Amino acid sequence: MNRGKARQTIFADDRYFKAFITTLGEAHDRFGLDVIAYCLMGNHYHLFVKTPRGNLDRCMRHINGVYTQRYNRLKRTDGPLFRGRYKAIVVEADAYGLQVARYIHRNPIETTRPLVDSLEDYAWSSYPATINNEPSPPWLKPTLIYDLLGKRQRYAAYKSFVERGNDDTVQDFYGGKRLKAVFGRDDFVDDVAALIDADALLFNKAQGRLPTISAVVEGVAKHFGVTEQSILVSARGRVAPNIPRWVALHCCRDIGQQPLNAIAAAFNMGHVSGIYLATKKLNAAISSDARLRISIKRLVHTLHC
Repeated sequence: MNRGKARQTIFADDRYFKAFITTLGEAHDRFGLDVIAYCLMGNHYHLFVKTPRGNLDRCMRHINGVYTQRYNRLKRTDGPLFRGRYKAIVVEADAYGLQVARYIHRNPIETTRPLVDSLEDYAWSSYPATINNEPSPPWLKPTLIYDLLGKRQRYAAYKSFVERGNDDTVQDFYGGKRLKAVFGRDDFVDDVAALIDADALLFNKAQGRLPTISAVVEGVAKHFGVTEQSILVSARGRVAPNIPRWVALHCCRDIGQQPLNAIAAAFNMGHVSGIYLATKKLNAAISSDARLRISIKRLVHTLHC
């Protein structure tokens, strides 16, 4: 991400937005940059990217440098455009990739004065392409988003996910006065810190208090008076709705912030898409059962303690 010097506007009209998007395509073609998601705002931009060649700095020098040249030609001015070097955050994609993409795509309405009524109407974000409302450029690679959601109805699933709004973890992370350099669970942050020998990277030790998968399953089993095995293994054939299993899956993802692959493995699932399907079923059950809704709120409070 980067911002205009002294918060100045860096995208004055459509020509500037298009020039930046052209520059993104060039970074893909020349340096192999994969853009998972992006959003261009008036005085700043957000990019969610992968660099298979390990060359982020080279990619960003091209994007910021070439766009500054194009901006100056359009504006008939000269000098630096951005307030300094770009800010980069390493993201544990499996645990927070969907949340980060959603945070980026929700930028146009998460402002004091929303820029659009509907996110799919904002032209300078990858969101319309990600939900298949418009053609996707060849350098846009939202595969990570789709893989985490599962392939069934992936466009509608992501749209529904984005419309639910940002969760507290992401809001707290991006709302801090000084953004941390790594966004992930403690063990991931520790691994990154060990790799680059930078103690300053340690992020939010309070996350260590988040419940583990086993703690969630134990708590849910006790709350509903069922066995842990009945939660971890889904019965085959036509059986009654397994609400405790749905609740446990929801809590592992949204409260424990556990990696989706780890949750799927623990619950004997073939694909992480089953987690989203279970959440969808749970939401439907909650909407028609006030007692269940209250019961789950009490359980969630217990797991947080």
